[in-house]
Amino acid sequence: MAHNYYNSDDLKDFPHIGEFAQDQGKAFFDYYGSATAGGTLSEREKSLIALTVAHTEHCPYCIDAYTTRCLSLGITSDEMMEAVHVGASIVAGAVLAHSTQMRKIIRKVEMQP
Repeated sequence: MAHNYYNSDDLKDFPHIGEFAQDQGKAFFDYYGSATAGGTLSEREKSLIALTVAHTEHCPYCIDAYTTRCLSLGITSDEMMEAVHVGASIVAGAVLAHSTQMRKIIRKVEMQP
């Protein structure tokens, strides 16, 4: 019998994350609600951003929640996949940008006699 650490049913427990820290839980949900509600960016745009971040942060709960949310807003699978590719390209770019450190060391070592 295979067991996975991740259990999609646990997503239903998310509303209770403030169970042992009620003030902080309330503050989080106030902030979360404000940040994800439509504003200058639409709820649709913010949901695509959230889905992308969920992927770059490797959060299966958020991926489930925001895939479902995007579908409920009429966002297509093509749009979602394009957003995920944007996130993937940013992560790849960040990794490659950090190669600057490696390349500096290589150049320094190769120049030594």
